[in-house]
Amino acid sequence: MIEDDYRVSDEDLNISRTKILDMLPDSTLKEISDVVLGEIKGLLKSESCYVAFVDPENGDSVGISFSHLTKECEMYAEMGEARFKVLKDGSYGGLLGYSLDTGKSLYVHDVTSHPAAHGLPPGHEPVNQFLSVPVKFDDEILGQIVAGNPEKDYDNHDLEICEKIAEAYGVVLKKLLY
Repeated sequence: MIEDDYRVSDEDLNISRTKILDMLPDSTLKEISDVVLGEIKGLLKSESCYVAFVDPENGDSVGISFSHLTKECEMYAEMGEARFKVLKDGSYGGLLGYSLDTGKSLYVHDVTSHPAAHGLPPGHEPVNQFLSVPVKFDDEILGQIVAGNPEKDYDNHDLEICEKIAEAYGVVLKKLLY
């Protein structure tokens, strides 16, 4: 099989989902989130990933497992989280907040072309492609999974893979936080 034609099988996807769900109830949210990050990076062949939950107390988006793409990421890692405050209007804004704001999954090949994009923070490593899915449980948005810089262009199959992992992560967030 040619590398470019590689597709994640249903069996591989089910193994990943089971791996995540089987961590309950004995693992911490951080431990499970780290596994989600690793599975997404591996399944989507992506260089970077960001796994977040919505803080049930104040609505902030809290990145708990993430690739280090800025100097600040090391500081966030030491703190144990990268917190993005919900705006006064209840939105998160930008391309990073798109899935949380709309409840919709997306991928873009040209990050600068999306209407929600407003640029990267100073010192942020380049992101050449972007994929984001909301993490839901019973249609309530509980978090987000983001991937970037894949080896090949993202497509609908990649979006479906991430959505299936997000379903499992939604169960985790519901049991551990909500």
